[in-house]
Amino acid sequence: MRMIVYDGPKLPFGDNTFDVCYSNSVIEHVGSWEDQQRFAAEVRRMAPQYYVQTPNRYFFVEPHLITPFIHFLPRGIARKLMKNFTVHGLITRPSQQWIDEFLAQTRLLTVSEMRTLFPDAAIFREKFLGMTKSIIAIRK
Repeated sequence: MRMIVYDGPKLPFGDNTFDVCYSNSVIEHVGSWEDQQRFAAEVRRMAPQYYVQTPNRYFFVEPHLITPFIHFLPRGIARKLMKNFTVHGLITRPSQQWIDEFLAQTRLLTVSEMRTLFPDAAIFREKFLGMTKSIIAIRK
């Protein structure tokens, strides 16, 4: 097995290089909406089949910080609360630089946005206690 780590707008692979492209909780970390659109286009380009999963923006717990409702606050307020008022912050004691990078690079998606990013996929909702916890786009 070979692993390639790559950070750029276009992955170094040709069209349909792979049979399946698998992405689990990555797309919410690539940056802006425009960056997410580029990532989705690359997934669709590299393989005729794909599986892309991401946490649901409207689930009440922010999954990276393990804290309810913080992702609904304005970024400036969330920035001030992340170190001392999130489970992740209390456990890891992140630096202000880490917090700023996390906020700049993390953008949770909605079901509607996933449909826009993956128009040729079936969209599934992973549920927890009747609420959509994560969103999955599958093209077979």
